Amino acid sequence: MMEIKNRTSLLVLGGFVAAGVVWFTFVAGRATPPAATEPAVTEAPAADAGPALPGPYMVAAANPLAAEAGRAVLAAGGTAADAAVAVQTMLNLVEPQSSGIGGGAFALYWDAAEQRLITLDGRERAPLAADETYWLDEAGEPLGWWEAVVGGRSVGVPGTLKLLETLHGRYGSQPWADLLQPAIDTAEQGFVISPRLAESIAAAQARELDRFEAARAYFFEPDGSPKVAGTVLTNPAFADTLRRIAAEGSAPFYTGEIAADIVAAVKTDINPGILTLEDLAAYTVVERAPVCLVYRGYDVCGMGPPTSGGLTVGQILGLLEGFDLPAMGPSARAWHLYAEAARLAYADRGLYMADSDYVAMPTAGLLDRDYLARRAALIDPVRAMTRAEPGHPPWDDAEGRAPDTQPERPGTSHFAIVDAYGNMLSMTTTIETGFGSRVMARGFLLNNELTDFARDPEVDGRPVANRVEGGKRPRSSMSPTIVFRDGDPVLLIGSPGGSRIINYVANALVGILDWGLDPQAAVSMGHVVNRNGPTELERGTAVTGLARRLEGLGHEVVIRPLESGLHAIQIMPDGTLVGGADPRREGVALGG
Repeated sequence: MMEIKNRTSLLVLGGFVAAGVVWFTFVAGRATPPAATEPAVTEAPAADAGPALPGPYMVAAANPLAAEAGRAVLAAGGTAADAAVAVQTMLNLVEPQSSGIGGGAFALYWDAAEQRLITLDGRERAPLAADETYWLDEAGEPLGWWEAVVGGRSVGVPGTLKLLETLHGRYGSQPWADLLQPAIDTAEQGFVISPRLAESIAAAQARELDRFEAARAYFFEPDGSPKVAGTVLTNPAFADTLRRIAAEGSAPFYTGEIAADIVAAVKTDINPGILTLEDLAAYTVVERAPVCLVYRGYDVCGMGPPTSGGLTVGQILGLLEGFDLPAMGPSARAWHLYAEAARLAYADRGLYMADSDYVAMPTAGLLDRDYLARRAALIDPVRAMTRAEPGHPPWDDAEGRAPDTQPERPGTSHFAIVDAYGNMLSMTTTIETGFGSRVMARGFLLNNELTDFARDPEVDGRPVANRVEGGKRPRSSMSPTIVFRDGDPVLLIGSPGGSRIINYVANALVGILDWGLDPQAAVSMGHVVNRNGPTELERGTAVTGLARRLEGLGHEVVIRPLESGLHAIQIMPDGTLVGGADPRREGVALGG
């Protein structure tokens, strides 16, 4: 828990939309949310027609229906925690390939009344009976990645629903059941399949999305063809699931009939899972200490292990602080330095980072100023290094450990929320690869998160930190972030994108904090990615013009699509609230 003082709540004066950016101006004031016994509004009011509220509010999310569900909750006087329930359950319905109650999430929550930053770990867990041989075949060889994905064996115990319930229990003000009602109504009445969802369904057919009956019946026509954009899709099974959860909370999911259906669903005819009712009943959300680094006067705070996101984003920024990126602007020289910093940070990530409840980690040492300065000295301003080796942070237990460089796949979403009382949420949520394990239960997809573990538990006789262990949470790259200045939150940001999430978030932070870009410009600019290998430039963007210069500096350059899904809300010094939504997806920023 992080305490930051001298925070005030917000009072709205007005708002407008321009160039895809949502702006709201406010002045200081203080308010507290209404009691949970007050009735919720279940129909979305107009942005200027809701109850009199003490300040502005905003939601930035990956689908307009999800963003509107959250905005309506805020307009009715709900908190950021209330809105998160509505946003996530709607995303589960309209963006099922990316997140849902069958997956896991990490959340950063700023409690304005208590002046505290809370970070909650809702990451999936391995079955208690799993061990380091989990992904080895009969010959003792690790399964191929796609071979491991499809089927119940890749499913970890989901944590997203328990995380939502925990957030709501601590910080919610609206009735739980009302917050699920928008997703229930939409599941029953139907929604139009978007172009992105249709493209995802068609692409995933080649990756066995139609392998199991439930997903085949939901995403495909009777003749086996993928459902296309414009098709109205209903999900009565999911509506029924949400009704049970609305009435009883998470209990049916973790100890009742929904749990029994999940356990039955993972017993697939290929790659069957070993998940049990005991595994589901034992699941807990963990409150962890935030990981924060001071960067040019800003406190950049993220989530600690089991995600590598907060530490690796922090390392990238810490390695760059000694270079005058603000003066360089988004030049080839600046991106060269960025790529080298990312290379070094990913080298440390591969060796050290895993679930710290199971593996000793030099968490503080990785962000130690002297250590980062020594690592930064390895960066040559005019020449790229070859593959970086991990460093030696202040810590003595790394001997004999082997690195894990396995990348996660991009089946994830991110949303950011600011409520009228000054509470703020940055939450990244996932089912791992697009459409997860392909296994559905009661209208929702189950994750394939266990493929985020190293499939080979040791390399050359040395154990890998991110190996499978019973009850362990797999390493992640999710990087929900809140940035503070002089104790005040000034920016919420995060992204999907598998192991590239760290780069996407760090790119945008450099754009905003160093180059003065507004959130929309920062999330829209072309990506430069390095994961301790080739330097990747985003196809179809201006950064491809840097290729020759970077190659001249010794980079191996790859130009490719880079599908981020950044969503951000910035609180400006003059009292302006600014939202940005990644144009690579279907998201919007809505407020009032």
